[in-house]
Amino acid sequence: MGKARRRRDGRSASCPAAGRPDNRSPERHVAAEFTRGEPMAGAGLVVVGSGPAAVAAAGAYRDAQGDGPVRLVTEDPDLPYERPRLSKDVLRGDTPVVDTVLHDPQFYRDRDIELVLSSRVTELRPDSRAVLLADGRAMDFATCVLATGSTPVRPDIPGARHAHVLRSRRDAIDLVDAAERAATAVVVGSGFVGCEAAASLAGRGVAVTLVSHVLPQQRRLGAWVSRRIAEWLHQDGVRLRVGDDVSAIAPDHVLTSAGQRLPADLVLLATGVTPRAELAAAAGLSLSDGRISVSADMRTSHPAVLAAGDVVFARNTAAGRSLTVEHWGDADAMGEVAGRTAAGLTAEWAQPPGFWSTIGSRTLKYTAWGDGYDEVDIDDDGDGFTVRYGRHGELVGVLTHHRDEDYERGQGEVARRSPW
Repeated sequence: MGKARRRRDGRSASCPAAGRPDNRSPERHVAAEFTRGEPMAGAGLVVVGSGPAAVAAAGAYRDAQGDGPVRLVTEDPDLPYERPRLSKDVLRGDTPVVDTVLHDPQFYRDRDIELVLSSRVTELRPDSRAVLLADGRAMDFATCVLATGSTPVRPDIPGARHAHVLRSRRDAIDLVDAAERAATAVVVGSGFVGCEAAASLAGRGVAVTLVSHVLPQQRRLGAWVSRRIAEWLHQDGVRLRVGDDVSAIAPDHVLTSAGQRLPADLVLLATGVTPRAELAAAAGLSLSDGRISVSADMRTSHPAVLAAGDVVFARNTAAGRSLTVEHWGDADAMGEVAGRTAAGLTAEWAQPPGFWSTIGSRTLKYTAWGDGYDEVDIDDDGDGFTVRYGRHGELVGVLTHHRDEDYERGQGEVARRSPW
């Protein structure tokens, strides 16, 4: 029998009694009573997006006593959810997709935040302080926060449009359904989503091949760590094909650039993401390498518009420079800064970026400025390890496995820009 368990938002949810997790979305119609419908006017805060930066911005604005209507507008039909879980416990089959909801509807009601779901913003007009929606509605604002995130990249190869990607809950539902019927899978790309998903699929009993130009995370974390991750994947039953690429995708196999035919009942493209900065670009906001340029308080080049999350190139006051970051926790932190700034308070992004990644049963914890290193120090006792990264005589990053004290200490040392 299923048992009740306590959710992070305080409510209780029941596990399915048996069989596959229930991946339906019953909460969507619960939310509908306050997320659809009327023409919208009146200045306040408009947040475009529904990821961690968007939700944090709306919540922080209200927590800082920001007044006027607060509207969170998103193309997604679902309540905001925890995306990192999709490639891990959801794909493994341990958790139903519906249990990834970030907050229940009452969270938004209590803060008078209006969710506008299944609604695409087609134009941002900063000077007139309005956004236009695809259905023809206009929405006024005093301040707008762009938290549009990023979108998966599909390589320009035959059959790519038929392959899976993993970004949204709907992507996860489709992928889990395919995994339940699959005997073989090919994962293309060895970033953290690719590695996590490959291990999760293998954990379901699927024969997985991961195809990548290089060893996992070699460019970001170095050769020693990449070899360790590759060992973990091999131990979990994932076959690695390194130094190759997929050149075509067919219904039951892929072809590689080296001429190999790999069986594949499903194909997952984990080939990176690109920032969704089209609204900002069309509105004339300043960009840097395709991302919205913002100061440490998340202000863009227009006084009425802030931006946060994956889509920004943001100044970090502790680093003393601008950074590109695509981590959940940092998007949440930037969103909180944006919300407080929009409410008229002083706030800035100053913490070192970082993330946790769980590959099978093993968790890596990483904190770093993320823009390069020239020295590496490795401490490995066979069970856990700590890797320290230096650059120009300064500690710029720390990666740990089973070394929580080192990780916590490293966060402070990186923030203080401690000497190498």
